[in-house]
Amino acid sequence: MIESWVLTVDDWPWWRELRLAALAEAPYAFGSRLADWQGDGDREERWRARLGVPGSCSLLAVLDGRPVGMAGGVPGAREGVVELVSLWVRGEARGRGVGDHLVRAVERWAAARAEVLELAVAPGNGHAIALYRRHGFEDTGRPGDLMPDGRRERVMAKRLRSG
Repeated sequence: MIESWVLTVDDWPWWRELRLAALAEAPYAFGSRLADWQGDGDREERWRARLGVPGSCSLLAVLDGRPVGMAGGVPGAREGVVELVSLWVRGEARGRGVGDHLVRAVERWAAARAEVLELAVAPGNGHAIALYRRHGFEDTGRPGDLMPDGRRERVMAKRLRSG
């Protein structure tokens, strides 16, 4: 059974563990680099601040009692838009519905706050793109942020039922 836990700033060690694993295992998929969150960047107050973004929601997916995935929802830059961020699932939990569970959980959170849920995905990340398409996300044609390797993220969006 898959559960989701909504994290608070006090749950930062859980988020830290998964975020560092995600950045190590899939550096091509994120706009941040592992080095950015290690060494001087690996500070409790920084992790707490990440979980304490006003108006945000950070989720941990738990499968068989073990944290295996994460995702977040954050306010978007435009009115009526929120963003799905930081989705990642441990390798041994992939193919078991964890990604779908996390997308649905962020969608439920977003539906009460916005008309549109957006996300940015690394070009060529076929598994993630397929997951998002399965949930009704479409490519917007707008480029996202510049990634550390020089590529631009793809922005995908899904219209939600209004609040």
